[in-house]
Amino acid sequence: MDHYAADASAVVEHLDLKNAVHIGHSTGGGQVARYVAKYGQSQGRVAKAVLVSAVPPLMVKTESNPDGTPIEVFDDFRAQLAANRAQFYLDVPSGPFYGFNRLLAKSSDAIIQNWWRQGMMGSAKAHYEGIKAFSETDQIEDLKAITVPTLVMQGDDDQVVPYKNAALLQDKLLANSTLKIYPGFPHGMHTTNTDEINADLLAFIKS
Repeated sequence: MDHYAADASAVVEHLDLKNAVHIGHSTGGGQVARYVAKYGQSQGRVAKAVLVSAVPPLMVKTESNPDGTPIEVFDDFRAQLAANRAQFYLDVPSGPFYGFNRLLAKSSDAIIQNWWRQGMMGSAKAHYEGIKAFSETDQIEDLKAITVPTLVMQGDDDQVVPYKNAALLQDKLLANSTLKIYPGFPHGMHTTNTDEINADLLAFIKS
């Protein structure tokens, strides 16, 4: 997360962006939280933040985070990536990521293939190590440090990042948050429910 945030800061400084709104989904939400807390606010460059189905404060189950996801789940992710990354990048979007495994869900081959395409363009090593970053990075202090208006968005049928251990806790830890929980929406709701998500994003940005 430190690397992600430092990269974001370098781009923002190079472009001399001011009053920016940073929006992050899933792991990207962790990146946004770390960037805003460590760089954006102190540099006076960030106006607002949006966390969409985001991983903070901490995904993995620990003694201090008993409701987290067991480490064995993430170990299995790593095993699947190492064994057959191409298959993994078909299985995840075909099932839990977009909720296509739910009864009566309307699947989309185009969405699945696009997820596969994006995944296969990345570094296998980075993806393998990224699992540790998104699952084991404790971002409680990041969330506590953020004072800019922050929109927290998540579906209550998120099978990847359980909303009770993510969005609900984010809302409690953030000093200036607006919480939006979407009944039945999946982890990838910004793709499956684009119109509603985009409308709420724009309303928050313009407010």
